[in-house]
Amino acid sequence: MLSNLKQELQDLADPEKAKRSQRFFKTGLGQYGEGDVFLGITMPEQRQVAKNYLHLSIKEVENLLHSNFHEHRMTALVIWTYQYEKADQQTQQLIYQTYLKNTKWINNWDLVDVTTPRIVGQHIFNRDRKILYQLAKSTDLWEKRISILATFWFIKNDQFDDTLKIAKILLNDSHDLIHKAVGWALREVGKRNQAVEEKFLKQHYKTMPRTVL
Repeated sequence: MLSNLKQELQDLADPEKAKRSQRFFKTGLGQYGEGDVFLGITMPEQRQVAKNYLHLSIKEVENLLHSNFHEHRMTALVIWTYQYEKADQQTQQLIYQTYLKNTKWINNWDLVDVTTPRIVGQHIFNRDRKILYQLAKSTDLWEKRISILATFWFIKNDQFDDTLKIAKILLNDSHDLIHKAVGWALREVGKRNQAVEEKFLKQHYKTMPRTVL
């Protein structure tokens, strides 16, 4: 039951960690995480709780995702990553669709980074990838970050074209969190194939944001 899961997380809450997290994740007025509320629970603790609730339905997990508490949303998304790995194709499709239907709630960089490659990237690896280009052109900060983070699944399988194409779309973005994500993706490409990374950098280094470079 969701009430039991929430109680487990509440029992792990640490007010001092919560205060530090609210500073770290920029929850102040006008900052990217404005209004986000933390309980103060470590990532390993959230993963352990998630593993205890893999029996929850996709709808129940979606309800948890609609919480104001950051750790509730993270735990919900982590449950989906675990469920996805063991699910049949129909259930995987439903998790993927529900994930993208709820980007409003996947609204901080850690929520995106921990879960997007394993759900969005993995799901479309052998499918049409046009959704990533739609997300890259979104006005929403987190949908744009999802578009580039999803390609990390491709990178680890030595496919770089979509990463580079989406990086090019996002090069002129104004937000530092997009600059960091694009730079990180390009670095990961370089770890797998330095020549591919260097070719891209030579084409764009004069105009790309310094954070990306």
